[in-house]
Amino acid sequence: MPSSLNKVMLIGNLGKDAETRHTPSGTAVTSFSLATTYRTKDQMGEWRDRTEWHDIVLWRAENVAPYLKKGKKVFVEGRLQTRSWEGQDGQKRYRTEVVCDPFGLMLLGGRDGPSEGGQGGYRQSGRGGHDQGGGQSGGYGGGSASGAGSAPGDSGSTGPSGGSIADDDDIPF
Repeated sequence: MPSSLNKVMLIGNLGKDAETRHTPSGTAVTSFSLATTYRTKDQMGEWRDRTEWHDIVLWRAENVAPYLKKGKKVFVEGRLQTRSWEGQDGQKRYRTEVVCDPFGLMLLGGRDGPSEGGQGGYRQSGRGGHDQGGGQSGGYGGGSASGAGSAPGDSGSTGPSGGSIADDDDIPF
């Protein structure tokens, strides 16, 4: 039994296009903001949408930025990390980010744009040994061009609507 756990899983929409930069040693760092929204009732009984913003960091994934465009729905799995630095004004600054796991990113709307019911996932492969397209373990395998393929690792299972298991309608929250 582990003595601690730092695990984050998010499904949301990108707030802006992803940006890739390189460290002085040449390591690629891709970052983007992710919005997650939930509903809650206020004191008057009215439903209100509440949006939380998350800063996501993805290391060594320079090829993914062209697919991470504003509004795209994604699944991110990673860990929380807080870093600190001293600002130009001498004040200590803090930032909490979700550092995405090496295989913890999945596009839920297909490659080229949103598709019906979230079919045609595009996932960094390697977790279950399944690649679509590309055929390189640890690379970004592509879904089918029509967007009707299933996500890697789901063995082709489909939900009631005929889409992949990751359909938004199948998520209980």
